[in-house]
Amino acid sequence: MKTLFWLLTLAAVAIGVALLGRLTDGYVLWVMPPWRAEISFNLFVLLQVAALLVVYLLLRLIVNTLRLPSVVNAFRARRARRREERAAAEALRQFWEGRYSQVLKSAARVVDDKVGAGATAATVVPEMTDVQGIATLAALKAAHALRDPERIAFWQRRAEALDAAGWRHARLMAEIRIALDARDFAAARIALEQLGPKERRQVSAQRFALRLAQGQGDWTGMQRLARQLEKHKVLLPEQAQPLRLHAFHGMLDSLQDDPVQLMRFWRDMPAADRLDTRLAQRAAWALAYAGHCTECMQLVEDFLDERWESVLLEPYAECKGGDVLGRIAHCERWLHEHPQDALLLLALGRLCMQQQLWGKAQSFLEASLAVTPNCAAHIELARLFDRLERNDDANRHYRAAADCQNAKPQFQSRGIRKSV
Repeated sequence: MKTLFWLLTLAAVAIGVALLGRLTDGYVLWVMPPWRAEISFNLFVLLQVAALLVVYLLLRLIVNTLRLPSVVNAFRARRARRREERAAAEALRQFWEGRYSQVLKSAARVVDDKVGAGATAATVVPEMTDVQGIATLAALKAAHALRDPERIAFWQRRAEALDAAGWRHARLMAEIRIALDARDFAAARIALEQLGPKERRQVSAQRFALRLAQGQGDWTGMQRLARQLEKHKVLLPEQAQPLRLHAFHGMLDSLQDDPVQLMRFWRDMPAADRLDTRLAQRAAWALAYAGHCTECMQLVEDFLDERWESVLLEPYAECKGGDVLGRIAHCERWLHEHPQDALLLLALGRLCMQQQLWGKAQSFLEASLAVTPNCAAHIELARLFDRLERNDDANRHYRAAADCQNAKPQFQSRGIRKSV
């Protein structure tokens, strides 16, 4: 359709020129004594147009000849850029393929082909910053994957030279990831603090901050970041919950030598998190080891009244001192609801031994053995019979405790230790 349009246009122009030529009968007279030339006006016009066309073509030829060196240089630059873009793309592909040595070679081609083999590590070519940035960051991560400190430092200097070209944020994020993978938390924090406030609010930066807080034991920061990421639906509740519990465990470990602060921290925790068995067990053991039996008693009783987990009865019974009779009475009320719980019977036996109720202690410990044979009950009975100077019975239970150590225990005598 386009070709037909141009044909019709040319035909119309030709017809117009022919009609215009018929309207002019004039002549053009050239006089150069002793010569004179007479031509028609139409031919004169055609010769003028032809002369202008020839002059234009000659001028174009001269200009293009003079511009030929710059055109050749531009062509070579475009060809080099395409070659370096292919090398950068190849470096990225090789990085995802895990061919890290090849990544370094491809990245070196991108930079060295442009700046020359004698260039310094900080050399930057402005028109190639995008290609250089891609290749440099790929090489930096490849050097980290190869655990090559010399190459890491080299490519890191090249990356820093690209900061002014808009690659600072990408370079810092790469350095944070590298430092976290190497567990160099000090370097990761330095790089993270160099990010601007807006950049630190990004999801990827907050993920790095969460890993940093976990690595450095910043449990308060870890809880805050886990809540933020869960609020923004970056983490599922099933993912955020273990992180929060891990932070709570860390806080309990840091406060285990200060029971007052530990109990205050426990009361300030969300109610749903206080119902985690391992968390409550760790807090109860910390209070029991510190001799704060009243706080341990309150913590365990509040938990078990809400949710029954008999493993919490071990620190409850092991804590020396406090209101032992009150604990015995509370356990006896629980016994009406859980008469076949071996751990509850074992806890009652231990509490009765503290109160020197030897007969009741023996009956509870033997009942625990009847429900579930276990080493802890044998050991407690052996200690009881030692105090009662019943050596034969004590030796029998010591031997039974030693024999059951070779078999898989039904439950451990220590659910959690003070130091983890």
